[in-house]
Amino acid sequence: MEMEAEEVLERIQAALELRKSWIDYQSYSAFRLFNGFIEGFPDLAIDVYARTLVIFNFANPPDTFQDLIPLVIDHLHNTLPWIQSTMVKTRFTEDVAARHGLIAQGEKPDSRIREHGVWYAIDLQMGSDASLYLDTRELRKWIIEHAVGRRVLNTFAYTGSLGVAAKAGGARQVIHLDRNRKFINLAKTSYSINGFPIQKSDFVSQDFFPWTSRMRRTKQRFDMIFLDPPFFSLSTGGRVDLDKDYSRLINKVRPLVETGGILVAINNALFVSGSKFFQQLEGLCHDGYMTIEELIPVPDDFSGFAKNHQNYFPTDPAPFNHPTKIAILRVMKSKNQ
Repeated sequence: MEMEAEEVLERIQAALELRKSWIDYQSYSAFRLFNGFIEGFPDLAIDVYARTLVIFNFANPPDTFQDLIPLVIDHLHNTLPWIQSTMVKTRFTEDVAARHGLIAQGEKPDSRIREHGVWYAIDLQMGSDASLYLDTRELRKWIIEHAVGRRVLNTFAYTGSLGVAAKAGGARQVIHLDRNRKFINLAKTSYSINGFPIQKSDFVSQDFFPWTSRMRRTKQRFDMIFLDPPFFSLSTGGRVDLDKDYSRLINKVRPLVETGGILVAINNALFVSGSKFFQQLEGLCHDGYMTIEELIPVPDDFSGFAKNHQNYFPTDPAPFNHPTKIAILRVMKSKNQ
């Protein structure tokens, strides 16, 4: 265990060196400090949210390296003395509290971060994830730069970060759609801390399938739509399957996009190759109603820096740089217009 611990700490330290530009205790930023999946230790990931350290234990069984976690915490607290709280999230456990995150050291975790000049509310113990996806940071920046004056629909909104970015970018309206009201309420908190006015009707806690069907029947149109579904889910309204049915999801929302508008398609399925997803998008564009305008990369801190890769993804993400595959699609003409 001592040899293994020494090697893991060396790899974490190497990851820290590559992320020096992100390490600023005054910035309230959020970034991935160590992506063990591709930086040499697949059972471990470490994120920084403001002054809170979040350690993800992906080992199965979860106590495989229980003696290592305290060593990692001590090392990082010595290296980053401004860290005020450390949380450990254990993925493969029946203990719900441990999956959602237990405080291992320090104070109450941070409840907000700042990115590209925008505040995002976070609840690091809301679930097994950390309530803000760091792999879509560059997409949020893109949205801020392109949302001015647009009417935006944020489907599968989760805690609303993409919609918050759109609001910060000057969107005239943003509708957040997610089945989980707890997630939607965190989006409202992000609005509040940024000073954005809250219209209750813009925060919709309903199922994607019947709600979008109703919007199509009433001929609603949006200038920009975000489609960021979970890998798999099943409801009375329909099924989400990023491997087999992503094209069907796009076709559900295409009629809602105004001519000349944008559809942002995100597929984060680890085992769906980049070429397979890209071919699906090309097939949807074959009729001339839609074009692939741009691919948005996942930032280096999350993708693990190419020069530091120790392991590789189960499938090749090319032409994307990471299994979180993000494409900007331009709708040339709505089929229903």
